[in-house]
Amino acid sequence: MPKTLNPLELIARRWQPSARFVERAALAAVVMSVVIVVTGGAVRLTESGLGCDTWPKCTDGSLTPTSGMGIHGVIEFSNRMLTYVLCAVVGVVIVAARSRTPLRRDLTRLGWTQFWIVMGNAVVGGITVLTGLNPYIVGSHFLLATVLLTVAVVTWQRAREGDAPARDLVSRPLRQLTWLLVVTTAVLIVVGAVVTGAGPHAGDANEVHRIPLDWQEITQLHVDFVYIVVGLTVALWFALRAVRAPAAVRRPVLELFAALAVQGVIGYVQYFMHLPELIVGAHMFGSCLVWIAVLRVWLAQRERGDLPAAGEGAEAGDEVSREAEAVGVAAG
Repeated sequence: MPKTLNPLELIARRWQPSARFVERAALAAVVMSVVIVVTGGAVRLTESGLGCDTWPKCTDGSLTPTSGMGIHGVIEFSNRMLTYVLCAVVGVVIVAARSRTPLRRDLTRLGWTQFWIVMGNAVVGGITVLTGLNPYIVGSHFLLATVLLTVAVVTWQRAREGDAPARDLVSRPLRQLTWLLVVTTAVLIVVGAVVTGAGPHAGDANEVHRIPLDWQEITQLHVDFVYIVVGLTVALWFALRAVRAPAAVRRPVLELFAALAVQGVIGYVQYFMHLPELIVGAHMFGSCLVWIAVLRVWLAQRERGDLPAAGEGAEAGDEVSREAEAVGVAAG
């Protein structure tokens, strides 16, 4: 009796995506992860957090927003719909990674990890609405989206490199300095989420519970961590230059410094202009770019060989096709 194949195996027998397609699918997941963060911020900044006042429906009697809910309902519901777009993009990553020959199980696992993070964050988003925009849940919603962005960036990097054992391109002290930079930036993002939870943009025009902290004092702590991150970035660049690290290792550090400089300007502008919504939204977008840049600094410091050559992939694909034909003949 022939073995029953699951849908992904059936697709893999009939479709062999190129390495470039897998890479582009992974990059699309990174882009959508940023989009979902920025549009989620737009929901809060336009006071549309309770535009749909329940979950999973928009209202108790309607799946979609009604005319009486106005623009806030449309904005909130549109953000929910983008989750399906994100799921579709992640689905393409999973299918492409599973269909690629030779099979790379780590890419498939990373794709499924993204999928389950999206599903989990959708539930957290629902809890956010059901709890009336509890600031702690709102912050968790944002941080989980940042975790998704992290996995998406790692997937994108893995799609562009081989499966050889990782080999460090810099010494252990420099790797440790980079880890300190990554951890400090992560703390910076967490403190930024606390600033959001205590700040004036609650997400709804009605009174919403806020984190009982002075948001201006927390903002100062946030700025302090910015200085630490900038200092670590400068120190890392000079250290890499001193040891004559490869240009491919040093370049992401300069990109990170540029992202931090732009983000710093945006941060000061939003503070002195008393947090205008558009500038705050730009700051959220900038936080995504800074985090991506930090991850690229970390990932650039090791290598795992080149991707299999096109001929090798094609030969493996032909072998899979021949096996599929043999199975079909045996079944007949």
